[in-house]
Amino acid sequence: MAIQNLFVVGAGLMGSGIAQNAITSGYTVTLNDQRQEALDRAKAGIEQALDRDVSKGRMAAEDRDAALARLSLNPSMEGAKNADLVIEAIYENLEAKQAVFTALEEICPENTIFASNTSSISLTALAAATKRPSRVVGMHFFSPVPRMRLCEVIFGLLTAQDVLDDIKEVGHRMGKELILADDKPGFIVNRALLPMLNEACVIVGSFIGTVEDVDNGMKLGCNHPMGPLELADMIGLDILLNVMTVMDKEIGAKYHPSMLLRKMVVAGFLGRKSGAGFYIYENGKKAGVNPVLTQAHSLEE
Repeated sequence: MAIQNLFVVGAGLMGSGIAQNAITSGYTVTLNDQRQEALDRAKAGIEQALDRDVSKGRMAAEDRDAALARLSLNPSMEGAKNADLVIEAIYENLEAKQAVFTALEEICPENTIFASNTSSISLTALAAATKRPSRVVGMHFFSPVPRMRLCEVIFGLLTAQDVLDDIKEVGHRMGKELILADDKPGFIVNRALLPMLNEACVIVGSFIGTVEDVDNGMKLGCNHPMGPLELADMIGLDILLNVMTVMDKEIGAKYHPSMLLRKMVVAGFLGRKSGAGFYIYENGKKAGVNPVLTQAHSLEE
């Protein structure tokens, strides 16, 4: 099946990144979100990113203009009526993702592939909300999508091989290296990575080491390009918590989310996107450790 028209659901960081990557790879993309302000913000961000590529000589101005001409915004699901491939990129919640696929079931042609950018949720469970379980697949992109080379492809119990073949072609055209994972909680990358980030939260919450010492230990001792707590901030502490909660439920207590992580999310410290997580961010730049993690409390006068 020749895929050309993509319908991306969700205009947040991941959805807008997928849309940008797709239009610069020659695909025609309709970006969907219920919130018009999210669509406008996403389009402005894509335009800014492509302008930056032009200014740095990474893209010709005419290629930028052609890419932007392939992008359209639509707050209605009806925009998917001609989609060859839907990529759902909303927040990590089974019922919400199922609702997207159920709504699209009556709009999209029978051969449309439904892909989810989920990082932990069962593709078999998502497929159960549709009448086309063989055409449901996972495409787990990594942030920032236009720069990160990996795409994790996940097959559900009923995913057809021809769907995987089509997704392989899309992934390669978007410049991605693909890895294939079975439909098990966390898949490959998050099954290995997120417990490490969670354990870093445990270490700080247990006063074994400071935020900076944990990050510097992993960067300087293990040659990681970014410390686990800085990476958690970039991913989003709410996303980390959601995925750990799924793995805790599906696999067991080994994956139980850190108490400190849960407190941080309840307090609204979600990482870079909220301006504060384990670190404080000013204009998108790390400005220091979040003071709530270093302050001392006392009842003494």
